[in-house]
Amino acid sequence: MAIVKSFKCVRPDRELVEQVASLPYDVYDRKEAKEAVEGKPYAFLNIDRPETAFDENFDMYSREAYIKARDLYAEFKDKGIYKKDDVESYYLYELTMNGRSQIGIVGLASVDDYLNDIIKKHENTREEKEIDRIKHVDTVNAQTGPIFLAYKKNDDLKKIISENISDAPLYDFVSDDGIGHRVWKVDKAYNEQIRECFENIESLYIADGHHRAASAVKVALKRRQNENNPNAEYNYFLSVIFDERQLHILPYNRIVLDLNKKSVKEVMSLITENFDVTESPVLEEIGDRGEFGMLVKDKFYILSAKKKVLDSVSGDVIKSLDVSILQDLVLEPIFGIKDPRTDERIKFAGGIRGVGYLKSEIDNDRGKVAFLMYPTSMEELFAVADENKLMPPKSTWFEPKLRSGIFIHEI
Repeated sequence: MAIVKSFKCVRPDRELVEQVASLPYDVYDRKEAKEAVEGKPYAFLNIDRPETAFDENFDMYSREAYIKARDLYAEFKDKGIYKKDDVESYYLYELTMNGRSQIGIVGLASVDDYLNDIIKKHENTREEKEIDRIKHVDTVNAQTGPIFLAYKKNDDLKKIISENISDAPLYDFVSDDGIGHRVWKVDKAYNEQIRECFENIESLYIADGHHRAASAVKVALKRRQNENNPNAEYNYFLSVIFDERQLHILPYNRIVLDLNKKSVKEVMSLITENFDVTESPVLEEIGDRGEFGMLVKDKFYILSAKKKVLDSVSGDVIKSLDVSILQDLVLEPIFGIKDPRTDERIKFAGGIRGVGYLKSEIDNDRGKVAFLMYPTSMEELFAVADENKLMPPKSTWFEPKLRSGIFIHEI
């Protein structure tokens, strides 16, 4: 049984929402974040990445940075950029990309559900990445970036969503990257129905935002040490929750920076031990599981895992993943990349960048070989999480990205 609460949302003025809404803080490096806020004083990224207000030598993890975020948030509220709703509500958030839409329910998920594995994970988190958001949430006293959750198909919730999107939306705009955003407040008559629907759902799944979720939970645990209030807002975290049928996972491609002291001929010879190799005249997305694209120099190959490989991993939810097959049979034994989370000789490219980006990286010698992946499926994500196992790093890339700053939950 999952708990998802309505809440009194802090949200931007209708006329300013397009200026406020920002991509998640972690899609930018420091230089990119600084550039992204130039000429955009109301962009929520100013609060999410407060170091952008200082010079490049400023310590972005200092206490001063988080105080700056807190003060900016207070200033935004004082100016009327943000206002808090008077009543608890759920919201619907629609994102449209390339003509394809998905609508999620905005509400508060339970910290205890996270701790009790009702909210299931499929990725490890890194403590150093958590610490930044822990300090940010704790100092600003608000959760500002929603966690992207999923649930298995549910027709009752689907019906409720359809019944609440006929009226004019609260917000309706297209962001700079061409993504359409619409938001509705759910009629309060549906609040109890939504709550009961989630109570009948066995599990929720983190699709994106593992570090934000872990950080919100650790802030709650910290505050619980000082008081015992089960109804406190910090016991819940801001989420947008989607039916699995709404979601689309893109491939998460790999770029290897060197050939591990091997020639291309040696690499190809080793690959043929486990893969059938076909040269392709066209650089294109991969069309099926068990297949991989390989771009090296000016050649593009399709690698198809041999039957012996597929038979050997059949029935193992982790080893049968394409990302695992590539890691276990290519990246580690051939290129010497044992831990892709820490090895500096590999970098990752979300499928949103497309095959052209990979070609550019190889053509400009910013990598020696690129691997194009077939996207992980929602069924695979659920299977891994249901067995309480973890996917290899960089297994899933969800698009479009939820915007920060449209919904804020004060704790």
